[in-house]
Amino acid sequence: MSFLRQYLIALQFFTRMPVAGALAQWTGFSPDVLRASAAHFPGVGWLVGLLACTVFALLGLALPDSPFAPLVAGVGCTIATIWLTGGSHEDGLAAVADGLGGSAGRLEALEIMKDSRLGTYGGLALATALLAKVSLLAVLAAHSPTAVLAALLGAHVVSRFWPLVLVRTMTYIGEATAANGKPLADRIDSRALGIAGAWCVLPLAVALLVQGLAFAMIALLFSGLVLLWMRRLFVRRLEGFNGDCLGAAQQACELAFYLGAAVALRVA
Repeated sequence: MSFLRQYLIALQFFTRMPVAGALAQWTGFSPDVLRASAAHFPGVGWLVGLLACTVFALLGLALPDSPFAPLVAGVGCTIATIWLTGGSHEDGLAAVADGLGGSAGRLEALEIMKDSRLGTYGGLALATALLAKVSLLAVLAAHSPTAVLAALLGAHVVSRFWPLVLVRTMTYIGEATAANGKPLADRIDSRALGIAGAWCVLPLAVALLVQGLAFAMIALLFSGLVLLWMRRLFVRRLEGFNGDCLGAAQQACELAFYLGAAVALRVA
């Protein structure tokens, strides 16, 4: 039961799924449950990934046979995932791009990241990320339906595991009351990281079974390398992480997973 309570808290913080009324009372709310919910961040990716797969598949079936159909399906599933998550990760990506792109100093960068207004660097980052995501999904779909669906599920789950590595190994520098970082403000322990990793096993196993070892491993490798690069960037520029950094890491690792999967199709 504690597992389900923690998962519901994670859904409440990282999606628009309603956890209210009697369900909220049953779930309960305490600092301990809130901290424990961080381990289920990849589990939230299951729900987001399954929604993405469903929308992509339905649009693929409904649209006429056209080279542009995968692009439309990619746009559709991206809109669906942004709706479900409230665009919180995209918001983090834009904030980090504005902060790091708009200032060379640490304190100035953090102040810019607190500003809710969208700047030039944030707008460019969002536009580039969305174009890259839709394009990579179209490339995967052009190869086979199973490739794009396996990549969608795997990317949404695994990309929510990697930010927890930042939580585990870095110092939190954000405001503990900030909504986008509150469940992840405290450093998680090895057990929580293990639970988060367990959420990733089945999606990677599915990718391996339907597309082969190279597909799963290269996608995982690309996303892991991007996480390491972002960790180095945050350490050097910010001396830690905040909620926006975690959102940016999720977006970057998701894109890297798609890229790795697409490259694997070429080399396999």
